[in-house]
Amino acid sequence: MSNRVTSIRLAGAVVATAVGISVLAACSSPAPSGDTSAAAAACEPAKGKVTLQYWNTVPGMDKVVDLWNSKNPNIQVEIKNISNDMYGTIGNALKAGNAPELSQIGYDQLPSLRLQSAFADASVCPDALAVKSKFVPWAWSQTSFGDTGVFAFPQDTGPMALYVRKDLFEKHGLEIPKTWDEYAADAQKLHDADSDLSMTFFDPNNAEFFNGLLWQNSAKMYDYSGDKWQVTVDNDKSRQVADFWQKLIDAKLVRTDLAHATTPMYAAYQKNQIATYIGAAWGYSMLRDNLPDQKGKWTIVPLPTWGTSTASGNWGGSTVAFMKGNTHLYESVKFNTWLNTDPEALAMENELGGLYPASLDGLALPALKKGVPYYDDQKIFDVFAESSKNIDRTWSWGPTQKTTNLALQDALAKAVGGEGKLTDALAAAQEMALKSMQEQAIPAAAGN
Repeated sequence: MSNRVTSIRLAGAVVATAVGISVLAACSSPAPSGDTSAAAAACEPAKGKVTLQYWNTVPGMDKVVDLWNSKNPNIQVEIKNISNDMYGTIGNALKAGNAPELSQIGYDQLPSLRLQSAFADASVCPDALAVKSKFVPWAWSQTSFGDTGVFAFPQDTGPMALYVRKDLFEKHGLEIPKTWDEYAADAQKLHDADSDLSMTFFDPNNAEFFNGLLWQNSAKMYDYSGDKWQVTVDNDKSRQVADFWQKLIDAKLVRTDLAHATTPMYAAYQKNQIATYIGAAWGYSMLRDNLPDQKGKWTIVPLPTWGTSTASGNWGGSTVAFMKGNTHLYESVKFNTWLNTDPEALAMENELGGLYPASLDGLALPALKKGVPYYDDQKIFDVFAESSKNIDRTWSWGPTQKTTNLALQDALAKAVGGEGKLTDALAAAQEMALKSMQEQAIPAAAGN
């Protein structure tokens, strides 16, 4: 999922522990039975032309679908862009019983939607099981919930990096920071040199971005042990991240009046008021498409690290899920496989929508090995590939992640507005996570 509007991207390329996933399976729809004849019947091809509904938020995806439709007259796909209210639209459709056959779903929303029985299990289709080897293993594990079924195919991931206006850094004689301490020091130097220039912006209404920063510092929000979820949103490492950003905010070294991927945000960059952008692989096309006049002025480097650690963060990523009520699983698997593994489709999705593929073939696309003209022909995807290697793969999302994210955003916004500190937001999010899980009879306790 390529993020053009922050509220869309309740996602993250996730690594949930197998034992944690198994408890979700126990709380949700069962894996398919051993009745192979019933499974085969559930995946019978249609006897005539089929039209599938596919909902998503990715720019340019309509052109990718047009390519499929031109080659597959008997399996046509109608696309609907739900960028304005992705999960609200999906939720309403599920309640009304008219969900599409396929929909984009962020990794961090898969557990909670599975608990709501929102998905169809495509593991009844042999072809759905056969594509497992085509995807990055940790991404596949998210969609299969520990091999209890196949509920979605991975589409993209979001390894993070630092986008830098190299001309502004050169103007003020600054080296590109390698650690967060250096980043903070450079923020002060930039502001001292030009009071209208900020290092970056902090959007309190973007929990997914903040989660990516927590992820980099191995500040795990959840764990699972002893048949119970351990909620650890408020921990030493998460407080370290919150304290760091609180100091930048208090010193007025970062903007807090901008929302991600909005017109005011782009205007601030266009006016040379912000020197860096902390983003994911899918963000490369955002700057390219919205700030064309800054071609050649940006470079992409590894995310600043905590001390000598080489760990990176991950922000975003999504799947294409098989939705509840899907009566055309055979055709859905065919299209979903093509959409997320075919080299021509993947190249278009990267070029038009900025997707960083979750498929192994996608990572080998020629386009990801070339220099990108907007970034002065830098081979930017080498940076993201290295970032991806340095992501903590023991991270897991909780079964009520959306509720946790909303609580975190609300408390972060209050803190930015002067009501408390960012660390208070961690405590508030933890409290809400525990409450929401207990209300759904999910065994949970505060962890360390």
